[in-house]
Amino acid sequence: MTEPVVDSAADSGTGAVLAVDAGLTSEALNALFHASWPGHRDTDFTPVFARRLLHVTARRDGRLVGYVNVVGDGGAHAFLLDTTVHPAERRRGLGVALVREAARAARERGAHWLHVDHEPHLTGFYEQCGFRPTAAGLLALND
Repeated sequence: MTEPVVDSAADSGTGAVLAVDAGLTSEALNALFHASWPGHRDTDFTPVFARRLLHVTARRDGRLVGYVNVVGDGGAHAFLLDTTVHPAERRRGLGVALVREAARAARERGAHWLHVDHEPHLTGFYEQCGFRPTAAGLLALND
């Protein structure tokens, strides 16, 4: 996969460097997900990378320590997916910084709304990021 040009990079205020659309490999993302999500299975993320509106990465000393993916509908709506912070980096504001940078970049790319689905225990985190609750529905397609 060709490495995309970094759209922007900034210090997150946490000592990690955030970047929009920085080069990212399945190998690096799998390493982060293995550390962060018990039971993660190696995945080829090439199709995910091809369909994104953008992604934001956080790196400390060159190592991937945070990630969030944003996909869009081609119009006003964008969707936040896979917000992940390495366990050793949590509770320092990095997740909030990732989400806020994703929102900024999505707005710049034409999105008017940023949606997120999350488990109830993450409500406080997403409220810190600026989200407010709305009614939504979910249909499992593989049952």
